[in-house]
Amino acid sequence: MDEWNREKKIFTPRQAKQKAESYCAYQERAQQEVRDKLYEWGLHQTDVEQIISTLIEENFLNEERFAKAYALGKFRMKGWGKIKIKQHLKGKRVSDPLIRIALREIELEDYEEKVRETIEKRINKPISLLSFVEKSKLKTFLLSKGFESDIINQIISNYD
Repeated sequence: MDEWNREKKIFTPRQAKQKAESYCAYQERAQQEVRDKLYEWGLHQTDVEQIISTLIEENFLNEERFAKAYALGKFRMKGWGKIKIKQHLKGKRVSDPLIRIALREIELEDYEEKVRETIEKRINKPISLLSFVEKSKLKTFLLSKGFESDIINQIISNYD
């Protein structure tokens, strides 16, 4: 329980910049993630914005690079579709143009193959043998993974 009662350590702008560099070097970060972390470390807005600018200039922070890495990572590792990836990038306050650029990194062939793989993992019999209710549940599951309904329907109809 002691970890809940610990006081937050306050950093000087110089210390916070060094910590932010390490934080960004560990993995790609969205600007908003870094901004939130800097505020958490007790910095004021002027210091936060100055550090963010410096991190961008020194290439520790690159929103496009983050968006591409995030989109490809969630697609490959978690099997997310473009809709879910887009929603999560918006939640991290990534701009719409950068989201579009990031989603273009996912090849259509790979995307369709991921839908097929997800279907095969989810069911243990041919799609043609699924009842209407089972097909509906499968479609709902694929939609929850963030795949578009037209692609889902196209792939399922190819199996029939």
